[in-house]
Amino acid sequence: MIINVPENSDFSIHNIPFGIFSTKNRSKRAGVAIGEHILDLAEVHKLGVFNFEAEVLNRADLNDFIALGKSVTSEVRTNIQHWLQDDNSPLANKSELFVKQAEAQMHLPVCIGDYTDFYSSIEHATNVGKMFRDPENALLPNWKHIPVGYHGRASSIVVSGKAIHRPKGQTLPKNSSEPVFGPSQRLDFELEMGFVVGKNTNMGDTISTNQANDYIFGLVLFNDWSARDIQKWEYVPLGPFLAKNFASSISPWIVTLDALEPFKVAGPKQEPKVLPYLAYEGEKNYDINLEVAINDTKVCQSNFKYMYWNMAQQLAHHTVNGCNVHIGDMMASGTISGKNENSYGSMLELAWMGTKPVQLNDGTERKFINDGDTVTMTGYAEKDGKRVGFGEVSTKVLPAK
Repeated sequence: MIINVPENSDFSIHNIPFGIFSTKNRSKRAGVAIGEHILDLAEVHKLGVFNFEAEVLNRADLNDFIALGKSVTSEVRTNIQHWLQDDNSPLANKSELFVKQAEAQMHLPVCIGDYTDFYSSIEHATNVGKMFRDPENALLPNWKHIPVGYHGRASSIVVSGKAIHRPKGQTLPKNSSEPVFGPSQRLDFELEMGFVVGKNTNMGDTISTNQANDYIFGLVLFNDWSARDIQKWEYVPLGPFLAKNFASSISPWIVTLDALEPFKVAGPKQEPKVLPYLAYEGEKNYDINLEVAINDTKVCQSNFKYMYWNMAQQLAHHTVNGCNVHIGDMMASGTISGKNENSYGSMLELAWMGTKPVQLNDGTERKFINDGDTVTMTGYAEKDGKRVGFGEVSTKVLPAK
């Protein structure tokens, strides 16, 4: 190996994720993560090894690079894998091509034009239904028939490391008939994965479940911040608004579907049978281990494989009415909860609406997220000696402005 990769690194030779970085001496540009380093793709282009214009690698986002198509981007990834393992490759003895991740600043990897958040974990939807509706009929009648989603706010998606402020809004105090205004008292995280759209469609076009993988460039970790008290007051009749649009956080490296191919698994059995446009063939779920920590306390261990509705179904449903999508659009999975209490992907569930406070290592307890807390999500897939990880999405909560 031209670059040493520590054991159990998220960024092994099997990964090669894409992102946008900068340093004191390098403007925003495309790179790939390998071990503790970043390979500067703009500098690699100067070696004459790529058959496309350098400008797509010198942009502040990956959109134009992704637009080259998977035939190109996949070849770039596999070539880099070969070059990093060949002491006689174009990368050999060229330390100027690499920078340390610790010395770089990461940025949003794509320009996100639109963002949709789904609600695709049956465990999460059931838990929420038990809390807020009839425990005997926790799922709404449509839930097992369509991947429920809503249109979120792309402008407030931020990269890991950027702090957010506690949101303000209207809430309805217990035993009160009139709302009050002020900072949310029930700020929550939601453990999710997000996928990046990799091809444009026109209005009227649809994407089938069999075509979906061609339209998904890769995945990131996604924290869908939520203000539960604001949400409870506002969500009827049109769903989430101020409770969600103040911030979402993502990890900076996009892990490609190619890298995740070895970790595909079967999803949960779907009953009743879905309508034909949502039917699919093969394995569409992914075995990705996920964890959440508040400050230095691990509070959740879950897995992306639990999702009832998979990404192919989400994209097929999203476009079945002719809705067009664009390169860089973000689609979030919805909260990823498992069957065990420690696998619940939100504080709403972990502390069960505040009735079971979560104990932290410093002796304090949390019902929801406090000012000054840092929430960190990590994820990786591992099988047959191959490890592919996402790094982390870490966000500190500041007081309301």
